[in-house]
Amino acid sequence: MSDLVNERMNIGSRMKLYCVLYQSLIRSFTYSAFSASLFLFLGTGISTAQSRTTGIGPEGRYYAIHDFRDDFQVYDEGAKAYIPYIIEQHGNQTALSAYIDLESNRHYSLLVSTRRDGYLFINAALKRKLRADHWQVLSIDSLFRVYRQPEIFLTIYGAPGLDDKRLFIGYPKSATQKQVILGDDNLSVRPRPRTIYDNFLSLGLLFLLATHAYLFTFYHRAFQRFYNLRDLVSLRAQEESFLINRPLSSTNNLFVLNLSFVIAYLIIFVQSRNLDVFASRTLLLGEQHFGWLIGEFFLVSGVAFLSLIGKYALLEVMGGLYKLQDIIHVHYFKIVQSSLLFFTVLALFLAIIAYNAPTITWAPNLLLLPLIGFYIARLMLLYLVIRSLEPIKNLYLFSYLCIVELIPLIIGLRFAL
Repeated sequence: MSDLVNERMNIGSRMKLYCVLYQSLIRSFTYSAFSASLFLFLGTGISTAQSRTTGIGPEGRYYAIHDFRDDFQVYDEGAKAYIPYIIEQHGNQTALSAYIDLESNRHYSLLVSTRRDGYLFINAALKRKLRADHWQVLSIDSLFRVYRQPEIFLTIYGAPGLDDKRLFIGYPKSATQKQVILGDDNLSVRPRPRTIYDNFLSLGLLFLLATHAYLFTFYHRAFQRFYNLRDLVSLRAQEESFLINRPLSSTNNLFVLNLSFVIAYLIIFVQSRNLDVFASRTLLLGEQHFGWLIGEFFLVSGVAFLSLIGKYALLEVMGGLYKLQDIIHVHYFKIVQSSLLFFTVLALFLAIIAYNAPTITWAPNLLLLPLIGFYIARLMLLYLVIRSLEPIKNLYLFSYLCIVELIPLIIGLRFAL
């Protein structure tokens, strides 16, 4: 009996020992699996973070904002159009194209590179040769100022295949900036957008309001005369007025200077709406910051002021040749008066549209047609005013107006379009 009891106790002890050993093995296996999973997870996270902190471009000095690898297109002869690039179908294509959104990527850089020598085309025009394994860094701000388009069509011509070509939108790293480790692939590094044109145009309106208030307060009589539509369309000018008899007086020059401020504001306004101001596209270019815009405003104002003074000098010369010295002062006064009324109203009208309809699409004809209409109407008005003051043959008068009015207008439109 005692032997049976002892045998059962031994069996129970062995069972308990087996259970303890089994639980130990389970815990060991679970810990090992967890450790391995944790190691793989951390290793993957570290490798992902490292890939996100490594830069692109020359010496890795740029953050990748957008990779165009999945945006390339090729020209399909059958469809007569550009279609998305598919590796299985277009592996032998040597020219890959993509649309670059310039307006939404201001202040970034465009980075282009090929593993073998190639060529870069922009809007179907050859721009430069691409050396193998050499990064070309193009400022998107510069491209935007040159092409004045919201987007451009870029083509890379080189060796066949997608791996030969690399195209990125990047943002330069700061020398003092700490590395940014991102764990979410949906995030990207983007600087805070700047609205220098909006800030300047708002400040410019306040500046013009201040200059007009100053002239209205201290030169009230002259202000009422210049900004008087009834006086403008009147054919009988008051030649004895001090504003007409002394065209280069300090009072007249102040109003001419104010007109120059309005013209400069309009030119920068047009420039901010992606419309060409000068066909050469070499003027009014500089760094896109607020101080540069202020400097540009006063520079254009000075040029406009000198042009208006030069207009009076031209009238004096041509008036002497045509023996029309008696109508030169009235002619110049009507030019300044009509320009002040038209350009001031135009500036206010465009500012109201811009701030109440910010998504409107600005077309060149929206501004060009009113401008041409104004100069034609002013030419007709000058013809009637001069005819009422001076008995002159139509042929001489027409020749005089063509030289002093039409030819400068045609030259200006030639360089402004």
